[in-house]
Amino acid sequence: MPVPFPTTDTERLGPPDLDEVMTVAGAFTSALSGPDGLTELQRLVLRAITKSMTGFDVPYNSVCWVSPPQLGEVLADRPAIFRRRIVQMMLIGELLLRPLPKEVSERVEQYAVELGVCDDMFAIARRLAEGSLGLALFDFQRSGYQGNWEFDEYADSLHTRKRLAGPWEENPDDPELASRWAALEHCPPNTLGRGVFEFYQARGFHVPGTPGSAPPLLAQHDWLHVLCDYGSTVECEVEVFSFIARANDDPQAFSLQAMVLNLFETGYLSAGAGLFEYDTGHLSRTTEHAERMATRMADAMYRAARCSYKEDLLKVDWFALADLPLDDARRLFNVIPKSEAAYEAGSVSPWERGGISAYQFEYGRRRAVEAGREYECYGAVPSPT
Repeated sequence: MPVPFPTTDTERLGPPDLDEVMTVAGAFTSALSGPDGLTELQRLVLRAITKSMTGFDVPYNSVCWVSPPQLGEVLADRPAIFRRRIVQMMLIGELLLRPLPKEVSERVEQYAVELGVCDDMFAIARRLAEGSLGLALFDFQRSGYQGNWEFDEYADSLHTRKRLAGPWEENPDDPELASRWAALEHCPPNTLGRGVFEFYQARGFHVPGTPGSAPPLLAQHDWLHVLCDYGSTVECEVEVFSFIARANDDPQAFSLQAMVLNLFETGYLSAGAGLFEYDTGHLSRTTEHAERMATRMADAMYRAARCSYKEDLLKVDWFALADLPLDDARRLFNVIPKSEAAYEAGSVSPWERGGISAYQFEYGRRRAVEAGREYECYGAVPSPT
């Protein structure tokens, strides 16, 4: 039977102590272990997120197993949003597995039921565990963030001429929208809007409203690349969408983080957000790379937790803030600097080596030549490997 939620007077809101963290870590291990225990990637990701979020460095290879009732007892005075975050971490660990064992999917649901927390991702995980990738994709499209999207809630921030039928619908013929994006060139230096203009110029991105452009809603996330200081490689996309998903208190936003994991690690999704195509193994390429990516993703989630805006960052009218100095924009949203560990793990800005892919760099140069202008990368160059 689910553990009842506490009342406002009895709920516990402070950070967890070591005992609580160890109990939760034991539950993660119990829920997510296959026949050989946690995978190396699961261990690295769970350890990094736990350390980033709580400050405790948990040795996941030696924690005691914790049953659903035991976890429910420890979290009995925790509110729904805290319990939901715990379950979402379990789902992260689950979505790192390919193949996904049916028993793991079933155990994660048992913990969620005990905590009284439901998530649309459970149906998807069940399909994946059954090997029904087509049905899982169908469930993904109709549930979570994508399935509950309403254009009217985003109309004022997207500035599109036409009404979009879905969140990732393209809009390639909208001169007014294109002009609005192109006008970011005239924002003062070192402002948020000017940063987005330079981000597009360096990579040769087509502005929304023109052929070849990203869906207007997806283009919203480009403002976050600049605001949060993330480059534009696949690894950086994992950071950006982890930030966007974790900053939003709406549980359905978690589907955005699930999307990038399914696209860029396991390949459960073949495409997403109207533009991205799957390219697997971007977390688990090597042990060293997995540890670095775990640190980067965990830091993005911690920074998002500290963000003062707790709704959908893709719904913000960023054009209204385009003239803000970048530092002022970061203060407005309380976007704190990256941790030293994230920098050491290779987290890069859009304006330095490794902050742009080789394809984007070459495409930006080609578009500059076609336009008859000198190419400017604003410091962004690909990594040598």
